[in-house]
Amino acid sequence: MKNTLVDLNNYLFAQIERLDDDSLTDEQLAREITRTRAIAEISREVIANAGLVLRAHAKFVDGEIRGVPKMLGGGN
Repeated sequence: MKNTLVDLNNYLFAQIERLDDDSLTDEQLAREITRTRAIAEISREVIANAGLVLRAHAKFVDGEIRGVPKMLGGGN
């Protein structure tokens, strides 16, 4: 598995395709639904983390923050 937001998007669409498979038995579909919920939960965290990085970067670039915050590897 890759580790970019584009890859995540592709993975999510692949999961939708798996859910749309008419040949799945009820048991297989239930398993895919459980898997989908887990994937969606993790995806929300990945997206939230990306948003945090973008917000921090924007503040740094716009000069609101002088230096890089400790959380991002800086000294402030």
